[in-house]
Amino acid sequence: MTDPAESFDVDAALAALTAQVEPLVAEHPQVVIVGVETGGAWIGERLHKHFELASPMCTLNISFYRDDFSMVGLHPSVGPSHIPADIEGKTVILVDDVLYTGRTVRAALNELFDYGRPAAVKLAVLVDRGARELPFAPDAAGLKLDLDKSRQIKLTGPEPLRLTMR
Repeated sequence: MTDPAESFDVDAALAALTAQVEPLVAEHPQVVIVGVETGGAWIGERLHKHFELASPMCTLNISFYRDDFSMVGLHPSVGPSHIPADIEGKTVILVDDVLYTGRTVRAALNELFDYGRPAAVKLAVLVDRGARELPFAPDAAGLKLDLDKSRQIKLTGPEPLRLTMR
C-alpha cells in the first residue's frame, strides 16, 4: 500500500513568505521580481501583484543552465525567459517554489547575469526543504522543512496552487 500524499496550506505559506518579503521591498525602492519557471513564476506573480510594483514581472526559464538533468531525470520544457525590466543596478528578488540542492538557484543566477548586473539578489522561496549541495540560503521562506532525501515536495497550479509531499 502506498503512502497518501501529505498536503500543506499554501495560503499560509504564501502569507508567511509575503510577510518576510515585505521588508525587502520596503528597503529597496527599485525592486524587480523574477520568478523561476514554473512554480517560482506563479509565486512571483502573486508577490508582484500584492506589492503593486511599478517594474514589470519577469520570469526565467533556466533549462539551458541546468547541470543535473541526467541525475534527477528532469524533462526540461525549454522556452524563452521574459525579462522586460532593466535589472542593472536594481535589487532583484529571485523567487522559486522549493529550495533543495541549490542547483536551480545557481542556474538562475547564471542566466540572470546574462541580462545585467543587479545591485543585489535576494532569494525568496515558498519552501526551504534543506539538504543543500551548494551554499545558498533564502532571504525569505514561507515554510521550512527538514525532509529525508527520499521525500519529494511539489507545487502544482497555477490555480489553485497545491503543495504536496510524497
